[in-house]
Amino acid sequence: MLGFQDETWWSRLAQPSLHSWAGARPLRLHELAVAKGDPDPKALCCYGLFRTDTGAMLLRFVDGRPVSQVTVDYLRWLAQVLAQEGKKALLLVWDNASWHISQQVRQWLRAHNRQAKRQGAVRIVACRLPSKSPWLNPIEPRWMHGKKAIAEPERLLTAAEVEDRVVAYYGCTHEQRLRQTTTLQKRSTKKKKAA
Repeated sequence: MLGFQDETWWSRLAQPSLHSWAGARPLRLHELAVAKGDPDPKALCCYGLFRTDTGAMLLRFVDGRPVSQVTVDYLRWLAQVLAQEGKKALLLVWDNASWHISQQVRQWLRAHNRQAKRQGAVRIVACRLPSKSPWLNPIEPRWMHGKKAIAEPERLLTAAEVEDRVVAYYGCTHEQRLRQTTTLQKRSTKKKKAA
């Protein structure tokens, strides 16, 4: 299967530029402000894969930002989803983001593909786009259309509402957010297990 992957940020504040028909009272989109004490983040990170076989999207939101560990978790999830569909390989086209080309991600891909070859699981072949060429990735306009479709001119959406609208717009299943773990969290977990 051929898939185009990218990450985007879904802002709760910034409004997309769009046009609309207006009657007596024109619609105006203004950047919104966060109330003091609002616990939700100002923007949500989301990993996405545009599938060329079905035209569908596979999405996972992230608690935090895109980093190598989250990218590995996302790739592991993609392989599981595609294996359930009986796919054998994913030709993954993505950009040169630091969390795509990091040593951790490259090592995981090599190890995963060796194991997938032995076990007949889904192999992932990563192909990088040239630097600074987002127009070559067909997922980019899909992100733009999604941001326009979920815009709310009247009020500030909560993070959960943004996530629900995005999932509904793309017709995806609502998956648990990927979590960014730090080295300190991993160490404390290992110490607890050892004790």
